[in-house]
Amino acid sequence: MTEKRNGPSLALLLGTPVTEPGGSLFGRLKDIAVETGADAGRIAGLVLKTKKGLELVPATEVMSTPSGVLELSSTAAVQPLRGDENFILLKQDLLDRQIIDVHGRKVVRVNDVDLQWFSRDEKQDLRVREVEVGPRGAVRRLFLGVLPRHILDKLARQFPAKVIPWEFVDVIEVDPARRVKLKIEHERLAQLHPSDIADILEHLAPAEREAILTTLDEEVAAETLEEVEPKLQKAMIESLDSETVAGIVEEMDPGAAADLLAELPEDRSEAILEEMDPEERQEVEDLLEFREDSAAGRMTPAFVQVSVDATVADGVEALRNFEADPETITEVYLVDEQDILKGVVPLGRMILAKPETRLGVLTEPRFISCKADDHQNYVAELFDKYNLRALPVVTDEGRLVGIIEADHVIAFLRDKI
Repeated sequence: MTEKRNGPSLALLLGTPVTEPGGSLFGRLKDIAVETGADAGRIAGLVLKTKKGLELVPATEVMSTPSGVLELSSTAAVQPLRGDENFILLKQDLLDRQIIDVHGRKVVRVNDVDLQWFSRDEKQDLRVREVEVGPRGAVRRLFLGVLPRHILDKLARQFPAKVIPWEFVDVIEVDPARRVKLKIEHERLAQLHPSDIADILEHLAPAEREAILTTLDEEVAAETLEEVEPKLQKAMIESLDSETVAGIVEEMDPGAAADLLAELPEDRSEAILEEMDPEERQEVEDLLEFREDSAAGRMTPAFVQVSVDATVADGVEALRNFEADPETITEVYLVDEQDILKGVVPLGRMILAKPETRLGVLTEPRFISCKADDHQNYVAELFDKYNLRALPVVTDEGRLVGIIEADHVIAFLRDKI
């Protein structure tokens, strides 16, 4: 495969005459179709406007010529454009649209698309090289039709290039019908940290947020939603149906899910709860009974507890069976037959001990806990005073009902600023 340099830009290529092998005019370039899914970025064909309407021809059946005209090697491969194909049209779906630069973790607007001719199997082929998001592409678009194309190209190249390689581009498709047809899945976006995805969503319009959120995996969508401020959380799910929201909420930390549902109108919250699986629904409903500004209102019921008589081996097995996010675990809690909290074992201390060691000998000599109805301000003071990573929440009788993690307190303090 031998590449050619200085490939054309989409703006300068659109409208180019396309001739038959004998030299007579066949049509003009109207758009360029690009594959999605597993073949994302590969050019499916050139869209031509001909006497018959819009037709599609493989790029390998077209050659660029020194005069700038495109020449068909054969008309046999030309097919009518049906309109239901699974690809993106660069002009229709990309120019002037917002896209996500997954490498730069930001939202940008497309001014032009740089293409590249290369040879393959003794034929020319075309591919998308990069997306123009700077002044160079804007100049081409602004003066197109005013200046000759070769002069305009030289003028545009006087401006610095600001581009995004195609492999770092994630298209935002806001039209539901098109989204279904294109089957766009934001796999590259989903690989970003949820905090980065949340920052990106905050810079999008509501319809675009919905388009992104509904194509993310439910677990990724849940982690992302937890990183968004409460007011925006509410706005982001307003247009989603209850079943879709329920699927996302089920993957959220129960405490975060309860906080979100508490911000919604009661009928909307109940509709979402009805769509949730019984176990997750019960956890969230239990938390909704507590005041939002109480310790119980900030806690999560997802924690690891074992019998007060358990060994390190028992603790490790409990960790393996823990179904929530294992990255949140910092401590293992020891309880008796009535679930009364009897000890707290730091995770690091447990992992370093021998399997047969009783967890009771590894507990903190004086562990800190709080009551379920303690105010969140008091909880924040405990975290600050004792430099806590997690805080167990107990009833008046001392029964362990949940824990508060450090990020829950950080979120509360951030809301107060």
